[in-house]
Amino acid sequence: MSELPEVTDANFDEKVLKSDLPVLVDFWAPWCGPCRQVGPIVEQLADAHSAKLKFMKMNIDENPTTPQRYGIASIPTLNVYKGGELVASVVGAKPKPALEADLAAYL
Repeated sequence: MSELPEVTDANFDEKVLKSDLPVLVDFWAPWCGPCRQVGPIVEQLADAHSAKLKFMKMNIDENPTTPQRYGIASIPTLNVYKGGELVASVVGAKPKPALEADLAAYL
């Protein structure tokens, strides 16, 4: 399993919004139990689907500006960005089959 690359407030536009591929960003925090549950599932999805979708994570404690800009009210939140736009959002920890179903259009 691969550790997801981190994205920050400083490089979000470059790494996410200007990406040629759609990008899934896992908004999380180290103190968040559900985030720790969903993290390994997102890493498994990244290992299986990295050809179609880039996977990144953002620590909301260290990077407050971007989550505020996109109205992240609870974590974990998985947002998919395509062509510079937010196209999908999954809030809360879900089992792998449910996440795959929610993200099927991008996997």
